[in-house]
Amino acid sequence: MKHGPLALLPTLALTLATALRAAPPPVQLPAIDGAAVLEHTKKLASDEFEGRGPGTKGETLTVEYLERQLKSFALQPGNPDGSWVQKVPLVGTTVLGQPPLEVRLGETVRTLQWRDDYVAWTKRVSENVSLEGSPLVFVGYGVKAPEFQWDDYKGKDLEGKTMVVLVGDPPVPDPAHPGQLDPHVFGGRAMTYYGRWTYKYEMAAASHAAGVLIVHETEAAGYPFSVVQGKIAEQFDVETPDGNQGRAAVEGWITLDQAKAVFAMAGKDFAALKAKAATREFRPVELGLTASVRLTNRIRQVPSANVVAKLEGSEAKLKDQWVLYTTHWDHFGIGPAVDGDTIYRGAIDNASGTAGQLEIARAFAKIQPRPRRSILFLFVTAEEQGLLGSQWYADHPLYPLQKTVADFNLDALNVHGRTRDLTIVGLGLSTLDDVLARAATAQGRVVKPDPMPEKGSYYRSDHFSLARKGVPSVHAGGGIEFVGKPADYGLRLREDYIAHDYHKPSDRVRPDWDLSGAVLDLTLYLRAGYELAQAARWPQWKPGAEFRAAREAMLKPPAAR
Repeated sequence: MKHGPLALLPTLALTLATALRAAPPPVQLPAIDGAAVLEHTKKLASDEFEGRGPGTKGETLTVEYLERQLKSFALQPGNPDGSWVQKVPLVGTTVLGQPPLEVRLGETVRTLQWRDDYVAWTKRVSENVSLEGSPLVFVGYGVKAPEFQWDDYKGKDLEGKTMVVLVGDPPVPDPAHPGQLDPHVFGGRAMTYYGRWTYKYEMAAASHAAGVLIVHETEAAGYPFSVVQGKIAEQFDVETPDGNQGRAAVEGWITLDQAKAVFAMAGKDFAALKAKAATREFRPVELGLTASVRLTNRIRQVPSANVVAKLEGSEAKLKDQWVLYTTHWDHFGIGPAVDGDTIYRGAIDNASGTAGQLEIARAFAKIQPRPRRSILFLFVTAEEQGLLGSQWYADHPLYPLQKTVADFNLDALNVHGRTRDLTIVGLGLSTLDDVLARAATAQGRVVKPDPMPEKGSYYRSDHFSLARKGVPSVHAGGGIEFVGKPADYGLRLREDYIAHDYHKPSDRVRPDWDLSGAVLDLTLYLRAGYELAQAARWPQWKPGAEFRAAREAMLKPPAAR
């Protein structure tokens, strides 16, 4: 990634200089109520809300609950039409039955079983899609990155074929440090967007491939195959005029063991080809196999909603500038049974973040005098389906993105106690780091980067939808240095959650939760947002941020665009 300072254009600088005056002295910010956060979380994660699936009874209850709470805080409806919601048109697709995937070499057929060996779906709005003898082509990591002189496709014609692709970024060795990854290519150990499954599917569509199968590996994906198996439930996408006919007909995942077996069937060494895929010299490999599968789908239109509330700024010249807070209210609803339980409650992910944002909203509403800029609280739908609600807002903003100062995103609060550090996901991307660092210092804490950058967290939550449009956006919270705990306690907590509770029915409120750390983080976010609502300077992307160009483009005067 190439980064450069975001210099505000002269016209914008002049406008800000005339519109802004020195920030008034700090006010006493309202205290964050941890008990209220816990009660909101319990309610949202209760069995009554049935896992908060979009387009279900759970959504209806969740939207009504959020509206009631926001009204009680004396906030205003956030939609300019006077409502508390922004409608988001979704389409839900459910694969019926348990269709097998057949891989053929001449008369030899290998049958992969639904759920155990592979998982697949379609984003096309079609009752029937299929692969009929589609040739399998291994495309390595499926990356085309000119800035790194990287092209896994080399002009290969993939129309009508099925891509087999590795998850994650190409792990390029560092020539100066044997055994380490080159930090200058694909972020080294940190995952870039090239490593995300969403990117792989986007490239399949751009290549006119008939299908795409991602080889699952737990470390590279950031979660076990059991999380992928959860995708056999209803899949959502934003409704489009062409019914997503430009997407690959079949998208899915295949287990590592089955991938190795399929490569062996083709007479190929999976490990050797994987190693070759980590080099610029890699070229697509025709496996000499074909894939066939037929998916029969139940289709339904799913009217869903983002919930939005606002606190108008107190200064006339600044009230049309917005500090944005985002969080997602949704989870997976009712799904496949795990240990006999079918309600995917999503207590940490993300009833806790939703509860935390409610509490920040309540606190902002009590600040006197009101902040100079306006504050927008956005509770989005369908994050778990690929950031769909925030994507819809970013594509259809209720208030101009060029007037949006920054986005603070909340996703999964720390429920295990106080930390000495604050994790900033994507540390180094923007001057929001400095804002958060000041707030952390006031709490006697230090800022640290994501301890698991290989999981690509910056690209996996709703701030990314705003960031890719150019709005400086950050996701921060928690830490791994827990007060009074062993040094490895924080990492062990994260690993245990991912292995046992992430996207499973067992993500529920526990009696041993300690929200003192969450209160610290929410207080920090409140302070940071208030600072931006008062400040004379907007945050900027730091040198090299991949989102800088988009911000520069949106801030250009209309005549120069």
